[in-house]
Amino acid sequence: MSRFTLPRDIYHGKGCLEELKNLKGTKAILVVGGGSMRRQGFLDRAVNYLKEAGMEVELFEGVEPDPSVETVMKGAEVMRAFQPDWIVAMGGGSPIDAAKAMWAFYEYPEVTFEDLITPFSFPELRQKAKFCAIPSTSGTATEVTAFSVITNYQTGVKYPLADFNITPDVAIVDPDLVAGLPVKQVAYTGMDALTHAIEAYVSTLNCPFTDPLALQAIEMVLEYLPASYNCNMVAREQMHYAQCLAGMAFSNALLGIVHSMAHKTGAAFSTGHIPHGCANAIYLPYVIKYNAKDPVAASRYAEIARRMGLEGVSEQALINSLCNKIDEFNTKLNIPKTLKEFGINEDEFKEKVAKIAELAVGDACTGSNPRAIDPANMEKLLTCTYYGTEVDF
Repeated sequence: MSRFTLPRDIYHGKGCLEELKNLKGTKAILVVGGGSMRRQGFLDRAVNYLKEAGMEVELFEGVEPDPSVETVMKGAEVMRAFQPDWIVAMGGGSPIDAAKAMWAFYEYPEVTFEDLITPFSFPELRQKAKFCAIPSTSGTATEVTAFSVITNYQTGVKYPLADFNITPDVAIVDPDLVAGLPVKQVAYTGMDALTHAIEAYVSTLNCPFTDPLALQAIEMVLEYLPASYNCNMVAREQMHYAQCLAGMAFSNALLGIVHSMAHKTGAAFSTGHIPHGCANAIYLPYVIKYNAKDPVAASRYAEIARRMGLEGVSEQALINSLCNKIDEFNTKLNIPKTLKEFGINEDEFKEKVAKIAELAVGDACTGSNPRAIDPANMEKLLTCTYYGTEVDF
């Protein structure tokens, strides 16, 4: 038996933030990130809409990019003191992911972070509060997914928490919130969305419910991402919907080793953090070449290329076209092709790659990758992504 879970309500369209007026409850906590929502006026609007709904509102501001275990625990403490019946998270993936984890510790103070790391092991939520998510970036799709990524800075490891319990009740997908996105973020989050959709389509858990969502998302990203990057607002709106469709696909079909690699390299190097979408964009063509050695995965990659109208008659030619298209996008979006080009120090890479490979194989996303991988092959694959060498194993 398989399961397909989405938020009960997804509101979309310009100005749909106003839907907050119709939430039914007495107290709402609003969780946000570093200040862009406040600067652009969306935070005040959200607070006022919640007050119009008759709710008392508490703010939890300042969730950092790649939220930490400490921030999650602090937020849960604020929630326990305030006792909200709605948790509203607004911003990029970080505040929404952090709020999802806070929700678990708010409702179950005795639970430990270690308890939640095992996928699909959360206690039953909605004992105290429901959850509304409002994305301000077009990539993570955490507003419709069963996932939350939290970083333990002591170990430098990102943990993807997974449970259908943390799929939000309400998602508000308002394109007004992404109109002011910096172009670098448009590029990284857009390639994150493309990776979500492609990995969901070839995942071992793909199904007739997730395939149409994944293909539609890929088609929309290929059509709209370059124009969105060039500040075309119609394209921005369509990208906001495309990433949401990709999220619905991967929340149910799961992902693969592009994400395993991105999770385990993001905070691993002293030369600085590799933004998640940037890491995905770098790794995606290499992983396609690795996975395409599996005949089932190869036929599905070829099917993506065929559906997207890319050139090629043979399966291999279609797969090459797909990889070339991703390379072309990375060039257009000013994304480096290799970790070396990104600026990772070679000696440090060599020193750490074996451990990173081991951690990546153990990542929650590896299990649904279409081709099995062991630490030795993962190390070879990561080395290809560092130097830009051909994946021939």
